[in-house]
Amino acid sequence: MPIQPPGGKGVKGYIEIYPDFVEGLDDIEGFSHIILIYYFHLSKGYSLRVKPFMDDVKRGVFSTRAPRRPNPIGLSVVKLIKREGNILHIEDIDMVDGTPLLDIKPHLTPFDCPEVEKTGWLTGKIEGIYRIKADRRFIKGHGSQS
Repeated sequence: MPIQPPGGKGVKGYIEIYPDFVEGLDDIEGFSHIILIYYFHLSKGYSLRVKPFMDDVKRGVFSTRAPRRPNPIGLSVVKLIKREGNILHIEDIDMVDGTPLLDIKPHLTPFDCPEVEKTGWLTGKIEGIYRIKADRRFIKGHGSQS
């Protein structure tokens, strides 16, 4: 599993929306990308200091995108390929199959992409997102993150 959406470039999948919520998908086809907000359902417990995938130093969890968090909520921007009824076909996925979706929002560059001025401890490491894959370190009982 990629550690961020750019690492999932070209990975295709779909989202199945419960029938009670299908009406909420009206007009979504007009957007090329959507924001998915989801629950890290495999992540149990949390650590306030974690060693992120792209570093060898423990960092404060809120300065990382690590899944073991006090509120295990994830966010990804994916490409919307098409809608077929209650199914959204998407691409550029970095989530585990079966991940519970909490919300969907349209992604709009003017709203969602302010110019980043500083990248903190990730300076010089961001290109690693294309090759680094997730391991089990953020699942309780695995790795040294407890």
